[in-house]
Amino acid sequence: MSSENGRSEREAPEVEQLALIRESVRKAKVPRAKPRTWRGAALAAELPVARVLVDKGPVHLDRLWDYAVPAELDADARPGTRVRVRFGAGARNVRGGRREGGGLLDGFIVERVAESDYQGPLAAIAQVLSPEPVLGPALLGLCRSVADRYAGSLADVLQLAVPPRHARIEAEPSPEPLPPPAVPEAGSWARYPAGPAYLDAVARGDCPRAVWTALPGPHWAAELARAAAAALASGRGALVVVPDGRTAARVDAALTALLGEGRHVLLTADTGPEERYRRWLAVSRGAVRAVVGTRAAMFAPVRDLGLAAIWDDGDSSHSEPHAPQPHAREVLLSRAAHEKAAFLLGGFGCTVEAAQLVDTGWALPLAADRERLRALAPRVRTVGEADEARDAAARAARLPTVAWEAAREGLKHGPVLVQVPRRGYVPRLACERCREPARCVRCAGPLEARGEGGALHCGWCGEEARDWHCGECGGFRLRAQVVGARRTAEELGRAFPAVPVRTSGRDHVLDTVPGRPALVVSTPGAEPVAEGGYAAALLLDGWALLGRPDLRSGEEALRRWLGAAALVRGAEAGGTVVVVADPTLRPVQALVRWDPAGHAVRELADRAELGFPPVSRMAAVSGPPAAVAELIGMADLPDGAEVLGPVPLPEPLPGRPRRAGDPPPGERWERALIRVRPGQGAALATGLKAAQAIRLARRDGEPVRLRVDPPDIG
Repeated sequence: MSSENGRSEREAPEVEQLALIRESVRKAKVPRAKPRTWRGAALAAELPVARVLVDKGPVHLDRLWDYAVPAELDADARPGTRVRVRFGAGARNVRGGRREGGGLLDGFIVERVAESDYQGPLAAIAQVLSPEPVLGPALLGLCRSVADRYAGSLADVLQLAVPPRHARIEAEPSPEPLPPPAVPEAGSWARYPAGPAYLDAVARGDCPRAVWTALPGPHWAAELARAAAAALASGRGALVVVPDGRTAARVDAALTALLGEGRHVLLTADTGPEERYRRWLAVSRGAVRAVVGTRAAMFAPVRDLGLAAIWDDGDSSHSEPHAPQPHAREVLLSRAAHEKAAFLLGGFGCTVEAAQLVDTGWALPLAADRERLRALAPRVRTVGEADEARDAAARAARLPTVAWEAAREGLKHGPVLVQVPRRGYVPRLACERCREPARCVRCAGPLEARGEGGALHCGWCGEEARDWHCGECGGFRLRAQVVGARRTAEELGRAFPAVPVRTSGRDHVLDTVPGRPALVVSTPGAEPVAEGGYAAALLLDGWALLGRPDLRSGEEALRRWLGAAALVRGAEAGGTVVVVADPTLRPVQALVRWDPAGHAVRELADRAELGFPPVSRMAAVSGPPAAVAELIGMADLPDGAEVLGPVPLPEPLPGRPRRAGDPPPGERWERALIRVRPGQGAALATGLKAAQAIRLARRDGEPVRLRVDPPDIG
């Protein structure tokens, strides 16, 4: 065999192999793009750039970020949907024209655009978490305005507004929306001269705004329900925000009784995260048009809002503790103005903010006439210190004679409510001779008695106080500075041995009590509702509420007293309220006359003279002294801005839980207040937010906390 023949025989298999390889290359598919990076993937044919709000809270990152939209995610990557994106990749980490690297973060698509203003390479959206559009334009605009008002980031507000996702719940369909109900009758709104007209205006689709001073008694929940029903009858939505779950349950029951099931949802923390998300989705999809809920419900995405209502706006529960700490009243005011909805601010009391709404003409007063009020309100009697000093004979149950007789007479006809400002046994003690508060020698905390005949213990560190003596006068005898609910219940039980005594407080809150004779001892805000109303109420240790070192102490004391007194039967039915406080003080006189609006007007005049909110706008800056001074110096404050302070903040109490805004243990912080004229609040928030963003971007200096419109000025 020749050599040529040998080579041809060897080359034949090689040629065949090369042909097979070429054929397989022709048939091979383009490598599939790798999810999460989408390297080499084609982009969406239309609007290939998504502007994403990344769920990252610092204010210096409070902006939208551009991302490329892969073609495979085009259909699901709609505005309002949740996505996952890579954030923090360096500009050098670029492959194939795409930015890669960084950590995965959640976010929301705000809009889709054709081109990006950023000239460099864009990272691709890693994943569409859900095609459900949970962030609509109205909710986005509301959150943006809240972030701007309170000098916060949009991401922080969205964490408050949009609940966490539950995929299983999103897969469930929401019910079909029901047709609008009939216009409700006026019912108990007829007790107010302008009440029926307000309901008619809401039912017509108008947007009346009112500050409602509710009459005492149990009808307020039904009246809120009728206002919401009037908004539904106009074909619009309704939102009612209340301070706690017990109050929400009463309004929920009233709406169900008026309209039946399926027309509204209850949004509270008690419902659990999955059920809460199911109800929130029903509202977002337009299946349900009415919402009753606590603080977080202020952001509920109600379609075509027709009524925004808030009950008892002075309750501290309406103030969000998480950044940027918005107040439900201000959020609902903004929603009513921007969404052209009716507004209703109601309560037994009246805050200075509510009085200002009436004073400026933004809202009209909605109240009953004095004759009807006198018939429905209980009779109020006062007991001052001078009366107690002359009352040597009445020491049973530590009650003045007037209060003891009111309780004895009331127990003949029904239950008697006893409100005490503190829980526990004897939470505060003082020297009997000089009235100096009893302090722990170890940490200077307040001493308290935890039971009858028991040893004294420190309320901060728990140390037992043995052989105590007063450091001021050397005295060895103690007196009760504030007597707790448990001690009061014990003493009342001895004074009225044949009557059952029940307690309601933070550890165990009662919703209702029977109409039978009983003594109900409660802390403020935990008073249960009695069937048929209480026969009498005793408001003890009023000075403990009035003596708080806060600008709102008088307003808060009156609000607490009115809330308890409103549960008592009217004067025509023999209801009596006894308040143990100085009768010459303004809040006590307002309670006697049952005139919360008048008290708020006078408080507003005092605030105007002093230049304090709500007449002015204010922001609090707290942190280490050098950091506070640095931020205020960097901020572009409005003309005429006035800096008050700084003043040292109290050090954290050992053994006590930290509250939002408290300095870390062992650190000394200061707080400065910045006051500006009305109309300059937006400029103040913008200047402080910009200065805070610069400090955070530099990553130098100690942290500083900002709070716009702080509820407690001190």
